[in-house]
Amino acid sequence: MLQSFAGVTAEPIYPDCILLSVYNGAAFLTELLQSLQRQTHTDWTLIWRDDGSTDQTRQIMQHFSESLESSRCLEVTQGDDHRGVASSFYLLLDHVPAGHYVAFCDQDDVWFPNKLERAVKALAPFSPKQVPALYCSRQILTDAGLKPFGVSARLPEKPVFLMALTQNIATGCTVVLSPDAVHLVRSVVPPPFPTLHDWWSYLLVSGAGGAVITDNQPSLYYRQHQGNTVGVPTHYAARALKAMRRGPSVFMSTFRANVRQLLLHAPMVQGQNRAWLADIQRTLGMTGLAGWRARYCLLRKLVRMRRNSFMEQQVFRLWFILG
Repeated sequence: MLQSFAGVTAEPIYPDCILLSVYNGAAFLTELLQSLQRQTHTDWTLIWRDDGSTDQTRQIMQHFSESLESSRCLEVTQGDDHRGVASSFYLLLDHVPAGHYVAFCDQDDVWFPNKLERAVKALAPFSPKQVPALYCSRQILTDAGLKPFGVSARLPEKPVFLMALTQNIATGCTVVLSPDAVHLVRSVVPPPFPTLHDWWSYLLVSGAGGAVITDNQPSLYYRQHQGNTVGVPTHYAARALKAMRRGPSVFMSTFRANVRQLLLHAPMVQGQNRAWLADIQRTLGMTGLAGWRARYCLLRKLVRMRRNSFMEQQVFRLWFILG
């Protein structure tokens, strides 16, 4: 039976929440939903929202809801017809009861059966300590027909806040948040445009001194097609070339906006991380040769403010020094 709520939180009977924002996803949605039903970790509630679909998406979701027990599939009807992916996810996050894990979910992927189980087990040690924690993993990249053609880039084993400033490694469809991370992310929204919910969650958890757990074993099939909000180049050189083509203005405007927004919420940021943010903002405000020199010296000091590959790091260094 389809249940819905608008502005009022319904208390699920299961402890973990999967958040799904759908928009004209009929072509691939059924395969995703079937993969959710195959999860070895079965204690979950799906909280979903339609972002203004004009295809058969809502009918597919209704049929799926009717196949589950009562209260296992909850629809959020609050909000405008089409808010966009980040805004829709934050609206879903508002309806998660306290003390619940949260998994972000995309409409066109296929989860491996143990995806949720692996994430919850990895996050479990941090909940008694009240430490915000974020789990993310690699993905098997496929074409629209689900034919694999590669694996996403290897993830660093111990990512830190300075790394989060330069690059998002927490691909949204793989992200699972601990209850304390859910509370943190929900308290510091919205992120600056165009930062999406996955990168902002990664920035907040790492900035607060929380745990970021990376899993280099893929957890899902990640479709690459024309409708993707964000795509993933498989090779480091291709990623660096894509960054070069975007140019410095797009990246640096996002970088500056993230730094400003994090400083606006400074009490949420751990002391040393807060000091580094202040240093970064100060040098970014300097112009001319003095600014170039100051940012070069800061890069030498903040050696962990780097991207994942050598080529991508050289692009980042150049853009940061130029400001």
